[in-house]
Amino acid sequence: MSFSIVYLVTVHKYNTSQLLLALLIAHGVHFLVIPQVGRLSDRFGRKPIYFIGAVLGATWAFFAFPMFDTLNPVVIVLAITIGLCFHAFMYAGQPAIMSEMFPTRMRYSGVSLGYQVTSILAGSLAPIIATALLQQYKSWVPVAIYIVIACVVTAATVLTLRETRGVSLRDVDSADARKHGLVSAGATSGQR
Repeated sequence: MSFSIVYLVTVHKYNTSQLLLALLIAHGVHFLVIPQVGRLSDRFGRKPIYFIGAVLGATWAFFAFPMFDTLNPVVIVLAITIGLCFHAFMYAGQPAIMSEMFPTRMRYSGVSLGYQVTSILAGSLAPIIATALLQQYKSWVPVAIYIVIACVVTAATVLTLRETRGVSLRDVDSADARKHGLVSAGATSGQR
């Protein structure tokens, strides 16, 4: 979304206040969609919903940039909104996925480290890379290809994850305790 601002302002000299209004509207819809997608993640599983988000995300740039090029405010809001709705498929279940991957003794550190490292390495560099591609090639197509590559990496990673929907955090803790010899197997199963 941050690169959408760069694209519209640098390529089309689009009015910044109109663009911020478009982002506000789109994020309002995003706010409403996230809990609905979270329900889907609870019902059908974390992996399939996240995978759908990665696949949808890979398609987004190929229709969003042409929609941006229309300079029609309604079409721009629609393009950004669709992108955020696709993003919701990955974003809504992410806290649950990450929490369910770690036992209590290391959950906060594991989630925080994973989230912060990816934010720094992927999230902060993505708009910089996209801007450099736009400057180099004077076209949105390399940026779209970059987004596809990122989504393919995401989809491949999701396929390697174990499904965590329905996982009991107590079972995660018990397995961790047994693995590290912190508690005997009989003691952990009797504490349910």
